Amino acid sequence: MPARLKPLARQTILITGASSGIGLATARLAASRGAAVMLVARDEDSLKTAVEGIRDSGGRAEYHVADVADLGALEAAADAAERAFGAIDSWVNDAGTSIYGTQEQTPLEDQRRLFDTNYWGVVHGSLLAARRMKSRGGAIINLGSILSDRSMIYQGTYSATKFAVKAFTDALRMELEAEGAPISVTLIKPSAIDTTFQEHARIHMDTPGVKVPPPVYDPRLVARAIVYACEHPRRDIVVGGGGAAIAVLGNLFPRGTDLVMQMIGRVSQVTKESGRPEMRDNLYEGRPGGEERSSLSGMPQRRTSLLLEAQLNPVATLATVAGLGALVVGAVAARRVGAGRIGRLLPRSRSAGMLDALPGPVGQLVRHAARQVPHRRGGWF
Repeated sequence: MPARLKPLARQTILITGASSGIGLATARLAASRGAAVMLVARDEDSLKTAVEGIRDSGGRAEYHVADVADLGALEAAADAAERAFGAIDSWVNDAGTSIYGTQEQTPLEDQRRLFDTNYWGVVHGSLLAARRMKSRGGAIINLGSILSDRSMIYQGTYSATKFAVKAFTDALRMELEAEGAPISVTLIKPSAIDTTFQEHARIHMDTPGVKVPPPVYDPRLVARAIVYACEHPRRDIVVGGGGAAIAVLGNLFPRGTDLVMQMIGRVSQVTKESGRPEMRDNLYEGRPGGEERSSLSGMPQRRTSLLLEAQLNPVATLATVAGLGALVVGAVAARRVGAGRIGRLLPRSRSAGMLDALPGPVGQLVRHAARQVPHRRGGWF
């Protein structure tokens, strides 16, 4: 049975880890598009501030304090969402944190606690959601990572939790499909994202602070992917081509990728900045959030991801690829037969208008490529 998903404006969405970072960006975006959102996290002050901001912007939002490692507390959050807004239509399992350090440096109790949040939190939320959605449909959206496919040095435990999340999510999807349940199960795999993740991490390394390796992407890109999955059944969505490339290289050249990570792994993940001290280390207790992004300097964000656009807008992407192909063919033809003759076939005003009509970041790419082709008198190329 195909998944039954409502239009976003008619949905109730529960989001864990919603007091900061990707979860907060998702709550704001979903509410701005008409959804009712239940924000779940451990820090009440941050949740209250986030909900007030959404309401001030005209959105519908409530919050519930819960640790996703506590199944009973998470079920209470779901009950609160249904009392406030009705049945939950999409459930987003975003809550997570990290530990930086070698496997030998990281105490076993810290590793177990990270699994309690990053893995068991996803399991708890997914099973609660599936039970509630089987009769009426809905979307379960789990946050994995590019590190669900490729382990990162000094983030080995975090990588292990994300491998586990991927395995669980894939199995749950198959099982629900086999039952004919009208539920979509999507795994979101972000690359490095500029969030409070770095400031919230527990550090066992000899460094004042940590960071995510470049390229670094805007958390609102991940929010877009999540909100899209609330309305459209997708198996998985990758955000950020930079991280995806590392995962692909890791599969094709595993030993070579190991060696590269050994060489650059430390320098790409440590920083002299400690970030906001009140946020440091939320492994065992909630810490202040309220921000989508980190306070670290030198973290230039990529605000577009062509890989994401290709997944969310496949038709437009095919048109763009065709357009790029036409540009290449045209450029070659211009060199061979002369710009004047090509220009008479495709006047500048008409061709420019066609390119201007291409949408979004993919359109920007085509227009940029077009600008690289020399203009000659009498023709647009």
